[in-house]
Amino acid sequence: MSDFKQNMFDQIQKKSNIQSDQILKVAQSVQNADFSDENTVRKLVRQLANMAGKPVSKEKEDKIVRAITNNNMPKDMNTLTKLFKK
Repeated sequence: MSDFKQNMFDQIQKKSNIQSDQILKVAQSVQNADFSDENTVRKLVRQLANMAGKPVSKEKEDKIVRAITNNNMPKDMNTLTKLFKK
Protein backbone atom coordinates (compact mmCIF):
# COMPACT_ATOMS: atom_id res chain seq x y z
CA MET A 1 0.00 0.00 0.00
CA SER A 2 1.38 3.41 -0.89
CA ASP A 3 2.27 5.90 1.83
CA PHE A 4 -0.59 8.15 0.69
CA LYS A 5 -3.18 5.38 0.98
CA GLN A 6 -1.81 4.22 4.33
CA ASN A 7 -1.89 7.80 5.64
CA MET A 8 -5.47 8.19 4.42
CA PHE A 9 -6.52 4.96 6.14
CA ASP A 10 -4.68 5.99 9.31
CA GLN A 11 -6.57 9.31 9.35
CA ILE A 12 -9.92 7.61 8.80
CA GLN A 13 -9.18 5.09 11.53
CA LYS A 14 -8.13 7.81 13.96
CA LYS A 15 -11.28 9.88 13.32
CA SER A 16 -13.81 7.06 13.03
CA ASN A 17 -12.25 4.03 14.73
CA ILE A 18 -12.94 1.96 11.60
CA GLN A 19 -10.16 -0.43 10.57
CA SER A 20 -8.77 -0.25 7.02
CA ASP A 21 -9.83 -3.85 6.24
CA GLN A 22 -13.42 -2.94 7.17
CA ILE A 23 -13.27 0.09 4.87
CA LEU A 24 -12.03 -2.07 2.00
CA LYS A 25 -14.79 -4.65 2.58
CA VAL A 26 -17.45 -1.94 2.46
CA ALA A 27 -15.88 -0.40 -0.64
CA GLN A 28 -15.89 -3.76 -2.40
CA SER A 29 -19.48 -4.46 -1.40
CA VAL A 30 -20.75 -1.21 -2.92
CA GLN A 31 -18.77 -1.18 -6.15
CA ASN A 32 -21.86 -1.99 -8.19
CA ALA A 33 -24.45 -0.62 -5.76
CA ASP A 34 -27.37 1.44 -7.01
CA PHE A 35 -26.97 4.72 -5.13
CA SER A 36 -30.28 5.97 -6.49
CA ASP A 37 -32.03 3.22 -4.49
CA GLU A 38 -33.05 4.58 -1.08
CA ASN A 39 -32.99 1.16 0.64
CA THR A 40 -29.45 0.42 -0.56
CA VAL A 41 -28.17 3.81 0.59
CA ARG A 42 -29.99 3.63 3.93
CA LYS A 43 -28.48 0.19 4.61
CA LEU A 44 -25.00 1.52 3.81
CA VAL A 45 -25.41 4.58 6.05
CA ARG A 46 -26.53 2.35 8.93
CA GLN A 47 -23.69 -0.08 8.33
CA LEU A 48 -21.07 2.68 8.36
CA ALA A 49 -22.55 4.32 11.45
CA ASN A 50 -22.56 0.96 13.22
CA MET A 51 -18.94 0.27 12.24
CA ALA A 52 -17.88 3.68 13.53
CA GLY A 53 -19.93 3.29 16.70
CA LYS A 54 -21.60 6.62 15.96
CA PRO A 55 -25.36 6.97 16.33
CA VAL A 56 -27.12 8.60 13.41
CA SER A 57 -30.49 10.19 14.12
CA LYS A 58 -33.41 9.47 11.81
CA GLU A 59 -33.30 13.11 10.66
CA LYS A 60 -29.58 12.95 9.86
CA GLU A 61 -29.98 9.58 8.14
CA ASP A 62 -32.79 10.97 5.98
CA LYS A 63 -30.67 13.98 5.04
CA ILE A 64 -27.70 11.82 4.07
CA VAL A 65 -29.88 9.41 2.09
CA ARG A 66 -31.57 12.29 0.21
CA ALA A 67 -28.20 13.83 -0.63
CA ILE A 68 -26.86 10.56 -2.00
CA THR A 69 -29.97 9.38 -3.86
CA ASN A 70 -30.39 12.80 -5.47
CA ASN A 71 -26.77 12.60 -6.66
CA ASN A 72 -26.01 15.64 -4.56
CA MET A 73 -22.88 14.20 -2.97
CA PRO A 74 -20.18 16.38 -1.43
CA LYS A 75 -17.10 16.75 -3.57
CA ASP A 76 -14.55 16.61 -0.75
CA MET A 77 -14.03 15.02 2.66
CA ASN A 78 -14.54 18.27 4.61
CA THR A 79 -17.98 18.82 3.11
CA LEU A 80 -18.90 15.18 3.74
CA THR A 81 -17.75 15.48 7.35
CA LYS A 82 -19.91 18.59 7.82
CA LEU A 83 -22.93 16.71 6.44
CA PHE A 84 -22.48 13.99 9.06
CA LYS A 85 -22.01 16.51 11.87
CA LYS A 86 -25.22 18.45 11.13
